[in-house]
Order: sequence, then structure tokens, then C-alpha cells
Amino acid sequence: MEATASAKYLRGAAQKARLVIDMIRGKDVNKALAILRYSSKRAADGIEKCMRSAIANANEAAEKANVAIDPDDLWVKAAFVDRGPTKNRRRVRPAPQARAYREQRHFCHVTIQLSNEARPGEKQKGDGRVDAEAKPAKLAESKSRKRGGAAAAPRAKRAATKAEAGAKSEKAAEAQGEKKASTRASKKKARAEKKDSD
Repeated sequence: MEATASAKYLRGAAQKARLVIDMIRGKDVNKALAILRYSSKRAADGIEKCMRSAIANANEAAEKANVAIDPDDLWVKAAFVDRGPTKNRRRVRPAPQARAYREQRHFCHVTIQLSNEARPGEKQKGDGRVDAEAKPAKLAESKSRKRGGAAAAPRAKRAATKAEAGAKSEKAAEAQGEKKASTRASKKKARAEKKDSD
């Protein structure tokens, strides 16, 4: 069973509210409420109210459907923040040379969706408990590497040319070093012969 709740026209920028929403996405309801309660962000209060509203909506929907639901089984399936209007929230900031910059402070709209279904990536055991799948320790490859083909080919070419260029530059440096050493030796000989002749 899923339930949604939205809180509209919350004061504060959507970007700042998204920082709080990102902390609770995918968490259990109890854990999310604890995070919101002890968060020092101003947006957390409005988001906590929205979360409690979503829990109440889930209970109400379960009662209407005549289904028993445990609020502790709910988790945050989706949570997002949209930018709202600037109605009556325009401010003026002093600027250099006796000017004033206009500042538009936006409202934001928060939407939270809760669910009591099994989370993706978890297996249901026979006795009703949910067991999380073990994740591989290896980091996931980037999309461009997975694609292969034309997307990966230029990168491979560049890597090969860089390696060849590095080898060529090392050989050139060795040859130049030998050349410098031979010129130094010849100069020393010339000086020594000059001193002997004097």
C-alpha cells in the first residue's frame, strides 16, 4: 500500500529543502522522523509535518480498504521538492553605487510517498522477514565503459597514444642525456688538450 502527502508553499528555497529530503529518501519512517527531528536545517520542520501527514494518509487508506497496516513497516519510497512562486517574497538588497538589487525568495512544494511493499534489492524470506541482498564490493563501471563500441574506442585510442608518447619521450630523454654526456666529455677533452698545449 502506498500513500502520498504534499506540503505546499513552504518558506525557503527548494535547493535547501532538497538537502534535507536527500537525507531521508529510502529510509524507514521511524528513522526518517528521527533524522528530521534532530536536523538543524530550517526546512526540516515543514518536511516532518508532511511526513506525519503521509503516515496518517497511509493509515486512513488502509482503514478504508479494510486492510491492517503497521506504520513501522512504512518506508520513504519517493520524496522530492519542487520550486514554488515568489508571491509577496520579493526583497531588496543594497548594492554598490547607490543601487539596489532585487532578490526573489521562492516558496517550495514538498511531496513524500510512503510504501509498505518490499524494497527493491531485498528478498522476502519464508518466515516473512526481509533480507537485504549482499552488494558486490566492486565499484560499478561508468555508463560509457559499459556501452563500449564507439563511445569507449576514442578513450582507448587516446590512452594508447599517451602511452606511446610517454615511451617516445623517455627514449628521447635518454638519447638527449647521452648526447649531453658525450658533448661534455668532448668539451673536457678539448680543454685538457688546450691546457697541455699551453
